[in-house]
Amino acid sequence: MVATAFLVGLWTASRRGLREGFAGEKILDLGPWLIVGTIVGARTLYVISYWNEQFAGEPISEIFKVWRGGLVYYGGLIGASLAGVLYARVKNLPLWKLADVIAPSIALGYVFGRIGCLMNGCCYGRECHLPWAITFPPGSRPAPSGVPLHPTQIYDSLLNLGFYAVLVWRFRRKKFDGEVFAAYLIGYAILRSVVEFFRGDYPVHYLGGWATPAQLLSIGILVIGLALLAMLPRVKRPYPGPAHNVSPQSR
Repeated sequence: MVATAFLVGLWTASRRGLREGFAGEKILDLGPWLIVGTIVGARTLYVISYWNEQFAGEPISEIFKVWRGGLVYYGGLIGASLAGVLYARVKNLPLWKLADVIAPSIALGYVFGRIGCLMNGCCYGRECHLPWAITFPPGSRPAPSGVPLHPTQIYDSLLNLGFYAVLVWRFRRKKFDGEVFAAYLIGYAILRSVVEFFRGDYPVHYLGGWATPAQLLSIGILVIGLALLAMLPRVKRPYPGPAHNVSPQSR
């Protein structure tokens, strides 16, 4: 499902990039950079967050066994963002235009990623007895089996599918470079914080026992998004010329 997320995300971003003057291959070439940045960032934050619970006292090789699950989305977002900045600098591409092209596809890829979480049994919800509660079968892990739970993975998938549509709509009407990416940071931080209230897989909570680690990170992401939304319209940009590397086929 993670692979599907990357493929769908990159394909839709490459189509969207034509509107900004990027040749499709420039977006596709970004793919390996994002994949490496996402996996390294997501795994690193997971290991840091769950060191005492899963890694302390274990062989160091356990850190690298990502096929067993254990990726934190915010770590992946940070890692992918750093990889994108590096790629833009190496290829001499306008960073905020590139960020706007990618942003809606991040939300779309997230839809598939959370379906993978559901199939893996991670990121599960608190116990509930609503009609749409889900129950994992005997032997499931890490989700508890035989207990009706909030389907938080489905909540996240559906919300981000709608969010993707909103970002695509905003992309066609944006007024400055970086607007869509800033909107993504703000919107995702809010959506994630709401869904977190229904999560049941966190061993530790903060701020008096009500905030999950993701909600704390969401506060920082929200602040960054708002700061970008306020600052980027004031940034003066030089005339970009023909430097978007547009291929003849994409004109």
